Amino acid sequence: MATTKWVLDPMHSEVHFKVKHLVISTVTGSFKTFEGTVTTEGDSFENAQVEFSLDVDSIDTNQGMRDDHLKGAEFFDAATYPKISFKSTSFTGEKLTGDLTIKDVTKPITLEAEFGGSATDFYGNLKAGFEVSGKINRKEFGLTWDGVTEAGAIVVGEDVKLIINVQFAKQA
Repeated sequence: MATTKWVLDPMHSEVHFKVKHLVISTVTGSFKTFEGTVTTEGDSFENAQVEFSLDVDSIDTNQGMRDDHLKGAEFFDAATYPKISFKSTSFTGEKLTGDLTIKDVTKPITLEAEFGGSATDFYGNLKAGFEVSGKINRKEFGLTWDGVTEAGAIVVGEDVKLIINVQFAKQA
């Protein structure tokens, strides 16, 4: 069977994350620049090969000073490690498993994946949509900065929720 390549449509995709702040509220952020491909056997996404990367410098929490801190050496160190990458090892249609690399740490993760369906756009392009979600522990990936307030509250939680909505365009 012939392989089919699908390319991420950044105009109809988004990458968000959520992390606890002071244990009492949640900060939401996103990455604005990313790319990805999916390689399938025919048009079935079962056992597809997924590759995805995002530009660390595109992080946006709607607060410039925090974004600069996150890009700096205490967190992502964007100057040294400009990309975060993911390469799948298994995709069942509901579970997406693969290797996530942040900084110089690569670890296997499993994410929930919900296929939203496929449709043809106004230009005759076949598109497929997915909502991918999950949680990682930031410290396992070398994001170990910690702050504690005078009252003893933890500034940044360890668990980071991921919410990724992506649309892929089938290539001719």
